[in-house]
Amino acid sequence: MTTHAPRAAQTVTLPVSLDEAVAALSAMPAAVPVAGGTDLMAAVNSGLLRPAALVGLGRISEIRGWQYLDGHALLGAGLTHARMGRPDFAALIPALAAAARAAGPPQIRNAGTLGGNIVTAAPTGDALPVLAALEATLIIAGPEGARREIPVSHLLAGIEMLRPGELVGFVRVPLLHAPQTFLKATGRTGPGRAIASVALVLDPARRGVRCAVGAVAPMPLRPLEAERWIAGLIDWDGDRSVAPEACTAFGEYVAAACIPDPAPAPGASGEGGEGAEPAAEPPALPPAALHLRRTVAALARRALGRALA
Repeated sequence: MTTHAPRAAQTVTLPVSLDEAVAALSAMPAAVPVAGGTDLMAAVNSGLLRPAALVGLGRISEIRGWQYLDGHALLGAGLTHARMGRPDFAALIPALAAAARAAGPPQIRNAGTLGGNIVTAAPTGDALPVLAALEATLIIAGPEGARREIPVSHLLAGIEMLRPGELVGFVRVPLLHAPQTFLKATGRTGPGRAIASVALVLDPARRGVRCAVGAVAPMPLRPLEAERWIAGLIDWDGDRSVAPEACTAFGEYVAAACIPDPAPAPGASGEGGEGAEPAAEPPALPPAALHLRRTVAALARRALGRALA
């Protein structure tokens, strides 16, 4: 019996600047960038990925912090979940700090990065619904010092993709100075992968509510009609209160928008005049989907209640 060991990475490059990392990726099209490696190394260890070369991003100090810029926070893609979970960051962007603290056990939070969460784009990524609700934008670094910006939602939806040699350098997040929350449900007690998550932010300047639901679809979902409906009921000039029944209705509205009822079968409308067969009952949601809808409704209701409180 003979065994054939899979090829491991032949080259490891450790640049110290963002432009050096881009140049390395441009020179080695088969290379894969790695920061925390929480997803990449899991794929390597399971045999799903065998990169020919690696470009390590851990020595690039410029992407490991943040700064203020024109009413926004410019977050480096190399920020770890552990760093974002600290009190000083939580005072800046509370919902993103809450998502970072819920990202997993300490070894994951210490290694995993904001940029990795975005580029991996796993449906269960905790930072993704927060960034979608905040309508964050990505600053992409390209060859020869090029920079371009795209909405984070465009990358997650596949509308705009990273080009060869490009890296996510920074994330631009508006500072709303208003309540914002992140909640998630897992299949067990303690940190774990989300079954469903909800990020909700208030935008008093625009008298708006922004909500994003994660883990129930390949990308975070924005229930825009539910956002507009509840924003119209909030007393923005007073104590920003709504009736408890409105919070409950909002949760159900969000859940139904993200996990809709199955479409009726063709020809089941019951039309056809005299002698036609009666309309068939619309198909019901499977029990698992119904449970997920209830979970999303509860998370959205609680998130709104906490933000308004």
